[in-house]
Amino acid sequence: MLKAIFFDIDNTLFSTRDFAKRARAASVDAMIQAGLKIDRELLIAELAEVVREFSSNYDKHFDKLLLRLPRRVTRGLNSSLIVAAGMVAYHQTKFRYLEPFEDAYEVLRRLARTDLIRGIITEGLEVKQAEKLVRLKVDEYLTPHAIFISHQIGISKPNPKLYQRACGDLNLRPAECMYVGDQPELDIDPANAIGMVTVRILREGHNRDVQGATEPDHEVENFWDLAEILKDQYEVAFPEVI
Repeated sequence: MLKAIFFDIDNTLFSTRDFAKRARAASVDAMIQAGLKIDRELLIAELAEVVREFSSNYDKHFDKLLLRLPRRVTRGLNSSLIVAAGMVAYHQTKFRYLEPFEDAYEVLRRLARTDLIRGIITEGLEVKQAEKLVRLKVDEYLTPHAIFISHQIGISKPNPKLYQRACGDLNLRPAECMYVGDQPELDIDPANAIGMVTVRILREGHNRDVQGATEPDHEVENFWDLAEILKDQYEVAFPEVI
């Protein structure tokens, strides 16, 4: 019997790619508006390179960005004001546009009326990932003690110990737990390694061509497909209407 279902956050509950693209573009526009003398597309490309090199969890992207630019680009400007302009634009975008996939929100809302434990197993900084859950307005549909963030636990993906920790802390066998994620190597393979039920989400072709070492138990295009699997194959008493 299935007793718990865990989800990844990024590109599973919301489109990290679309949001990051929008937020970084807004930041670049704000820095240029503040006086940075450089072509917009060049600045976007340079920022993307900074993120790739230092990771998305690094908190000094804009500082590093300015250091990489020719001195003539920042001549006569206060670099702190340029960085601040980028940061404000980024956070304003986060306030306005960070939202879950509609089907993910609706299915989570319905799952909250079932007996399943609803959890998270995610890679990232503790406060940053928790903030996403709050801004997405899905935190109220999750089981608070079933949220496992890698930097909070001290174990990163794809180490199967992260998944084992989640199951163990809830006193559940892995076979009683389902994990839903989009990345084969980070989400599916480690969850399979300990015997969890795995679901790979292939939303809009994201990561569709990426193959892991193991196959998921299920593949779905969206959360409505997931709901059908839960009802038909795991006998979850899934409410149709709220």
